[in-house]
Order: sequence, then C-alpha cells, then structure tokens
Amino acid sequence: MIYFRGCVAREKLKRISRDTGEILKLAGIEYTILENEECCGSFLLRTGFREDAEKVMDKTLKDLEGEKILTSCAGCYKTFSKDYKEILEVELDVIHSSQLFKELIEKGHLEVESIDRKVTYHDPCHLGRHMEEYDTPREILDKITELVEMERNRENSRCCGAGAGVRSAFPEITSKIAEMRLKDADDAGVNTIITSCPFCILNLESACNDDYKILDLSEILFKRLKRT
Repeated sequence: MIYFRGCVAREKLKRISRDTGEILKLAGIEYTILENEECCGSFLLRTGFREDAEKVMDKTLKDLEGEKILTSCAGCYKTFSKDYKEILEVELDVIHSSQLFKELIEKGHLEVESIDRKVTYHDPCHLGRHMEEYDTPREILDKITELVEMERNRENSRCCGAGAGVRSAFPEITSKIAEMRLKDADDAGVNTIITSCPFCILNLESACNDDYKILDLSEILFKRLKRT
C-alpha cells in the first residue's frame, strides 16, 4: 500500500500524516510513502488549468498505477477516484483514510475507547457531496466521542471556504465563510470540529482562535486507541 499524504498533510499539517502513519503501524499495516511525492492535480483542475493538471497527473500516475492507494485528503481521494478515470481513463485502487480506519476497527485490528467529549463533524465537499461519503467518519466518531451535528450537515453542509482556488484568489471571502462555519459549530454548542480533509483544517484554523480545536479524524482516533 502507498500512503499518498497529499500536499497539505505532507508540507503544512504534518501531524496528520504522522498520526495516520502511527495508526497504520499499530494496526500492523505495511505501507510506503513516495519520497518525491507529486501533487495529485486537484488544485490545477479546480482552478481551470486543465493542460497543466494533465501533465502533473500523468507524472503522478507513473508512481501509483497498479498500487493500493491510501490518502488523507478528500481532494486527492476525489481526484484519484473520478478525475483520473475520466481524464486519463485509468481506474485506481484508492481508499480514503476514514474508510480504512473503519475497516481496521471492524476487523479488530484497532481497539478504541470512548471519551466524554462533545465534537461536531464538518463534511468536506470532495468527500461528501462529490463522493457521497457521509456515514463512515460519523460511525468512527460515534465509537469514541459524543457527536453533535451542526444544523448544516451532510449534503447541506457549508463549505469551509477554501476550495476551487477561492482561498488564493479571494482570501477575505474565504475567511468570512470559515468564520460562518465556526459559528455553525458554536450554535451547536461545540468547540471541537473534526473533519477528513487537511485543506478544510488549514482554512478553518486560519479563522479561529484558541477557543476552538480543529482536528483531522486521524488525530482524535489516534488518541483514543488502546495500546496493547
């Protein structure tokens, strides 16, 4: 299995790739990482640079084709699952970290313990609306926390504000949208937001103060694993 960390978890939020790696080790899963990992091409596609995206995708494909691929990033997961099939006409064997975590828990490779802590879950656009994966992260959180839903959730979830190049082109708009999402959590009476996309975490963290905690699913799961 190749663990494709993705740009954000590889370069900016290394704690996500670190904790994911530790979870895999505890479960006895052998994996490799690409030392010269390229971008999946998602950002270029979403911002209209189709020709440049295809060049990046072609290069990345050479390292991934024929391999089982794990990724922490919702954007990478959607891109590998749908865009590579549509554009490059290749079907990759890819799984999102939340899906693998669920499998490992159900098979008994990971044992979890619950904590009396209220959290809410933010649906990343690429994992939720694009891939229709809403239940898996929630099923994991239900085992280890008290999950409180924000009013806008699942297919009606508010975007974090960073996608499709908005964060780069319109930072003020991005910040306002992120602040609105934080208020959604506040209205639900929760200050800990869990999500399954490093890019969402990066944007939500940029708009919040120390009163909030924004965590990847891997981070809270790693803390709740039983060590034998």
